[in-house]
Amino acid sequence: MSHRRGPQSELIRQMIGQGVSRRGFLRGASLASLAVAAPTLLSACGTEGAQQAAGECESTDKSDTEKTLNFSNWPLYIDEKKVKRNGKKETIYPTLEKFQQQTGIEVEYVTDLNDNSEFFGIVRNQLAACEPTGRDLFAPTDWMAARMISLNWIQKLDKNNLPNVEANLADNLRSPSWDPNRDYSVPWQSGVTGIAYNADLTGEVGSFEELVTRADLRGKVSLLSELPDTMLFFLLMTGADPADFSDDEFGVAIEKLEEVVRSGQIRAFTGNEYAQDLVKGNIVACEAWSGDIIQLQFGGNDNIKFVAPEEGLSLWSDNMLVPNRAEHKANAEAWMDFYYQPEIAAELAAWVNYICPVKGAQEAMEKIDPSLVDNPLIFPDEEMLANTYDMKALDTETEQRYQRQFAAAMEA
Repeated sequence: MSHRRGPQSELIRQMIGQGVSRRGFLRGASLASLAVAAPTLLSACGTEGAQQAAGECESTDKSDTEKTLNFSNWPLYIDEKKVKRNGKKETIYPTLEKFQQQTGIEVEYVTDLNDNSEFFGIVRNQLAACEPTGRDLFAPTDWMAARMISLNWIQKLDKNNLPNVEANLADNLRSPSWDPNRDYSVPWQSGVTGIAYNADLTGEVGSFEELVTRADLRGKVSLLSELPDTMLFFLLMTGADPADFSDDEFGVAIEKLEEVVRSGQIRAFTGNEYAQDLVKGNIVACEAWSGDIIQLQFGGNDNIKFVAPEEGLSLWSDNMLVPNRAEHKANAEAWMDFYYQPEIAAELAAWVNYICPVKGAQEAMEKIDPSLVDNPLIFPDEEMLANTYDMKALDTETEQRYQRQFAAAMEA
């Protein structure tokens, strides 16, 4: 399997070298990558004939005779360990090695999923033409998973092969609007978007309304440049349901965003660079991703606090999908089910520090790292989860139109 290389991949390596989180990069790549990719990726998304008719693209599973699995995932998204073998230092993935030992399935684990839109551009031609991508499994974010499923590019899972998933998938992740029965997707890891603030510089910011209107915060606030996160909160603020809203309701929310921008409240719309601005005091409060904040706290920045806004939290997942023409579907399902064992899920969560989607992993964490057991950004409680929302899936034309409105509002 070839790796995608180029300016964006080089940027990823530089950011990782500076301590930037994997999730921070992927969520921060939104409008910048959209602007670069718009002439090709967005037009390609709507190419006539890209959607497969149901049942049109048949796949043959060779898992019985070929004990291999090709998985494309995001960087820094599996547990790692440095070991010395044959006199040389190398990086291994402990849970992956356990999977190989227990199942006899050899895994080619590749971190070439660097950006949702970029990855879509890499695989769309093969998937649209019902051709193999060379991948048995990949893990795009909710909105991209929804797009691929709607195009009939993804194989339906055999739940008989997924007893651990069926038993242990967290209740709040069982029925996303774009795959209500989880027939095609299994969450790899999850996270939430909320508010972060620097307690050395300001008091608690308890709501998104406060964040974008409080006078003492004017000019010291950043919002995210990713439409689903930021507009989810503006939809909530204007009384709409992010999972079911109209064009008119989106327009009202955009007008509210424009009003906030014109007021001078917002210093910048950013990707994950807000994290260091928050530490340095360039901003005092911001819209934030849970994974970034927990990494700051683990890095000794105890003054950086994460808040679940009164309006609610944005909940997202990266989801394992088996594409059409993948030749090792049962092996991919074995992988999914392996990682839904609570002990394995806890081992993974202890390293990646995102929300664990597996029931029982919190109890299993007691033996792995007791300091993480009560961390709400890895194991949120029921009260926190009851107030989470996700953004409805958008068709390509609507997404492009909304992105244009969002980009204009940020420059208001």
